Amino acid sequence: MGDQPLSIFQVSGRAMSAQLVRMNTTASNLANAGTVASSSSAAYRTIKPVFRTAFDAASGMATVDVEQVVTAGAEPEKRYDPGNPMADQDGNVWESAVDETRELVDMMESARTYQNNVEVMQTAKSLIVDTLKLGR
Repeated sequence: MGDQPLSIFQVSGRAMSAQLVRMNTTASNLANAGTVASSSSAAYRTIKPVFRTAFDAASGMATVDVEQVVTAGAEPEKRYDPGNPMADQDGNVWESAVDETRELVDMMESARTYQNNVEVMQTAKSLIVDTLKLGR
């Protein structure tokens, strides 16, 4: 990660960025819950970020980044609905298989983790300010 040690602000900032990606993918999944398409390949699939953790030897801290966003979860479900304008020639539609409960849990977890990193940054800032006051 370079010769310069990472600061606590850089570590927390990266973690916050990763959680923002997680929140955005979760929001996308929730927005597409129950959507239908005319084929399995066109149907929405749940997306999830893949995190990569790296150890910074100079600072002794680990950082996290989003390596990629991948499709995950169940395949779209075929449903017979001949009246649907999205139905294929056989009257079938494919509905996204988004597990809304799981997505809501992921949203809460990512929000908590994000908030925890905000608190880490605030605590570090307070400690730095207090240390500077001691020097006066």
